[in-house]
Amino acid sequence: MKTKIAGLIVVIAVIAISVGFTVFTRSNQTLVLTGYAGGEKVGFLEDGEVQDILQKDYHLTIGYSKAGSLDMVRADKEGRDYLWPSSQTALELYKSEVGKPVRSETIFNTPIVIYTRKPVAKALINEKIAKQKDGVYTVDLAKLMDLVVKGRSWSSLGLPQLYGNVTVYSTDPTKSNSGNMFAGLLANTLAGGVADESNIGPHLGEIKKIFQKSGYMDSSSADIFSEFLKMGMGSRPLVVGYENQLLEFSAENPDTWKQVKDDIVMMYPVPTVWSSHVWIAMDDKASEAIDALEDDKIQRLAWEKHGFRTGVAGSKEDSSAFPGVGIEENVTQVGQLPNYKTMKMIMDALDSDS
Repeated sequence: MKTKIAGLIVVIAVIAISVGFTVFTRSNQTLVLTGYAGGEKVGFLEDGEVQDILQKDYHLTIGYSKAGSLDMVRADKEGRDYLWPSSQTALELYKSEVGKPVRSETIFNTPIVIYTRKPVAKALINEKIAKQKDGVYTVDLAKLMDLVVKGRSWSSLGLPQLYGNVTVYSTDPTKSNSGNMFAGLLANTLAGGVADESNIGPHLGEIKKIFQKSGYMDSSSADIFSEFLKMGMGSRPLVVGYENQLLEFSAENPDTWKQVKDDIVMMYPVPTVWSSHVWIAMDDKASEAIDALEDDKIQRLAWEKHGFRTGVAGSKEDSSAFPGVGIEENVTQVGQLPNYKTMKMIMDALDSDS
C-alpha cells in the first residue's frame, strides 16, 4: 500500500511540475499571431505604445496583412489565426461560408461619415442638403442621393470648378466594409426604411447604377481616404469613410492638420450606421488576444490616438483629444443596416455582369 501511495505521489508531482513548466513557459514566451485586418486599423496595430503593452503585459505580438473586410473572409486563411474586419456583415459572411469562429468580439466602433471640402459643404448647405451646428456637419442622405440619381451637375450647385455630376465615392462594396455599409444605407434610403428581402428587389438596379457612376473603386478604406487627402477637391469631392480616419490623421499629423483643418470637412450622414470592428478568432491562440485588446490602456490609446470609439455604440466620447475636427460627441441619428440575407442580395447584384 505504501508503495502504491508513494507511486501516486510521484505521478501527481510529475503532472504538477509539467503543468507548472507549461504555464511558466507560456508566460515567458511571446505568442505571435498572424491574420487579416482592415486598412483603417493599420495605424493602431503599428502603434509602438500599443505593441509595448501587448508585449509586456500579455506577451503577445499581432502581425497582420491588410485586406478588405469581405475580401478577407474569402481569402486563403491557411496559417492565419484571426480576421479583423469592420462589420457584423463580414462576421455573418464568415459564419455562412466558413462556420462558427472559435470566438468573436467587437473591439471598437466607429460611425460611417462622408468626407468633403469646405466649398462643397457650403454648396450643400445652400441647397438645404447639409447643416452645420457648433462646428459639426450633418448631411441628409436621402436628399444627397437624390442629386446623384437625378444626375445634378456640380456646376448647378454653384461649383463650376468641379467636373461632371454629383457622385459619392466609396470603396468597392463587394470587397470592403465602408462601401458595403454605404450600399446598405443606400438600400434603406431607396426603400424608404430598413430594406429587406421583400422590398429590395426593385431598387437593386438603381443601387448598381449609383456605384457604377464612381468608376474604379478601391478595395481599402485606408487607400481611398489617403487619396482624398492627397488629390484635392477636384478628384473626389465626396468620399465615404470612417470617423476614426480623420481623428487619427489629426492626432498623428498635428502640423499638417493645422494647415488643412479649415478646408477638410467631416459630415455625418443622417442617418448613419455604426461600423463594428469585430475580432474573429479562428483558433484558441487568437481567442486570447480579445482580452488583451479590451485592456483599459489599449482602449484608451485606441480612442485618443486612433479615434476608435471604445464604449457602447452611441456613448459620448471626450472630444478634447481632437480639437477642431468637428466631432459629433453623441451619435444618435443611427439607422439599422439590412439583415444579412438582404445585404447578400445587394452584393450579388453589384457583383453580377448584368
